[in-house]
Formats: sequence, structure tokens, C-alpha cells
Amino acid sequence: MQNVISYVVVTPVRDEEKYLPLTIESMARQTILPTEWVIVNDGSTDRTPAIADEAAGKYPWIRVVHRPNRGFRQAGGGVVEAFNAGYQAIACKDWQFIVKLDGDLSFSPEYFSDCFARFQGSTLGIAGGGIYNLIDGKRVFEQCPIFHVRGASKIYSRACWDAIGGFWPAPGWDTMDEVKAQRLGWGTKTFPELELTHHRYTGAADGTWKTLRKNGRANYICGYHPLFMIAKCIGRLPRKPYVLGALALFYGFVSCYFNGTPQVDDRATISYLRQQQLYRLAGKSTIWR
Repeated sequence: MQNVISYVVVTPVRDEEKYLPLTIESMARQTILPTEWVIVNDGSTDRTPAIADEAAGKYPWIRVVHRPNRGFRQAGGGVVEAFNAGYQAIACKDWQFIVKLDGDLSFSPEYFSDCFARFQGSTLGIAGGGIYNLIDGKRVFEQCPIFHVRGASKIYSRACWDAIGGFWPAPGWDTMDEVKAQRLGWGTKTFPELELTHHRYTGAADGTWKTLRKNGRANYICGYHPLFMIAKCIGRLPRKPYVLGALALFYGFVSCYFNGTPQVDDRATISYLRQQQLYRLAGKSTIWR
């Protein structure tokens, strides 16, 4: 594939001095370089800002946006705010693909060219490779539904991005984008054979209980059907941490009913998601397969 693909990348980072150099090295080795890569320093207190600035001085296609330190990690909404700051700073106007990329990944030089090849001649709107977490020195594939692309690396076609209107600024953004894309006729898919190594595995910054509780809250915000959520929690019981994991997920979901947590302001997409979930419970064909 010739270097005719125009793509832009936005990477929100916070305190990633240990791993950001690996992501920069991976990007610099791509067979198709990005037209523009905006690294958003989201209030880091370590050497992350200096590392990003050094990279921008070395590579003309890298730009850095510095945001003030809010004093804490803000799940979901904080990532979207940082991404949007980078998105607004993009100078290129005629890009074909936009990428949300974490700053703690490493991947092969052919990663993006292989991803773009999957888009050719298809209805794909959102795609990405499989996330392999480094746990105890071993690479472990992060299981997910085939239609779901992990938030660590998501590629959007220009037409799909324009159709979904960007990200919902709250936990669950990386589910609602795909559900809305599916509702509008776009395909969404993870390709496990296109491997990315995630050096800080999902949830490592928050701990298991907090991460699962956050996931339950995100499920509520996305409008998950209560029956589907109950089935999800039951399915979580035999997985470590046994029982406790299911309780954390359920607590995160149910507590939202009592504290007035707002849901996604898109009733059509919530209705579509709930219909798909009920179909799955009934064993019918869904976006899961």
C-alpha cells in the first residue's frame, strides 16, 4: 500500500513517562506515517511533558498540547476532554481517518497500514487491533466482543466520525460510539491478529474494585437494559475476584439509579442497544455475532 492514506492521531496522556517513549518509537517506525499526531499532556506531574516536547522537536508531524493538572484522574470524561483539546488543535483538514491512541502501547511498523487495508472495500466505520496486556511478564489477550474496539486504539473513518458526532463526554464513550455507528449502518470490529502491547493493562491505575464499579457505572450511562446487566453480573461470578467482581459491577450500575447519574442523551441509540441486548438474551442474531 502506498503512502496515500491521510490520518491524524490524538493521544491523551497523563503521567506516562515510562511508556510514552515506546509509543513514540512505534509511531516513528510506521510504514505509513500520520499526517499529524497531537499528544495531549493532560496535567502530568512527571517527565511526560518533556518527553512529548522532545518528540515534537524531532518529528515535524508531532504537536503537543499542554493542559493544566486537575489534581486527579477523571474516568471517561477526562479522557474525552483531553481528546477534544487535541482534536481542536489538529491543523490538517482533509484527513481520511482519525485515531484515538493511548500513550502506553507498542506495535509493529505495519500496524496502521494493516488496519487501513481492512477498511478498503468494506462498510467498516470503526476498527482496531487486539490489545495484549503485559501481566506478570506475559502477553495476555484482552477478550472483548468482536464488534467492540478497545478505547486504547480506535480508528474511525472520516464519514463514520462525522456521522456519530464525536464522543459522549462520560464513561462509556467507547461503547456508545460503536453502538451508534452500528445503528447508522457502519461496521465495527477488532482484529486480534493485529497486535498491540498494552504496557499498563486496563484498570491498572484504579484497582480491580474501582475499575469494575466504574464499568458498572459506564454500563448505566450507556443505557444497558437491567435484565442484560443482571445476566452480565451473573456471568461475572465465576471469574476472579470471585463474587466480589460481580458485586462491584452491580453496585456501580444500581447506585446510579439513586444518585441521579445522567444517561447518554441519545434515546434512539439506547433503544437500539437495549433491543440488541434482549435479542442476545433470547439467542437471536445481534451485533455480538
